[in-house]
Amino acid sequence: MEQDINIKIIDRDGLKHEVMAPTDMAMNLMEVVRSYELAPEGTIGICGGMAMCSSCQCYVLSDHELPEMQDDEEAMLSEAFNVKDNSRLGCQLQINPDMEGLEVELAPEI
Repeated sequence: MEQDINIKIIDRDGLKHEVMAPTDMAMNLMEVVRSYELAPEGTIGICGGMAMCSSCQCYVLSDHELPEMQDDEEAMLSEAFNVKDNSRLGCQLQINPDMEGLEVELAPEI
């Protein structure tokens, strides 16, 4: 049986939120951010989670081993602003039990 996991998300104002994310609903990190309204409407997930914008870019602060970046995510980040070595697109990070304790910071809005 799947369960909810704890994730820490630092919003664009620098506030840290500890949220519960379901592992059994096929959600990605961007959808979790939207469901908790941690970014203003229309500022995250603009492309609907297709890795065609970088509005859900985040910085992975914890030491989790995440799935490897696919070509479309890598291509989008190569064109994005404020990219760091630990940048990922939230829409490409499917929530799973291995992400328990994940900590991310939302990249600045462009």
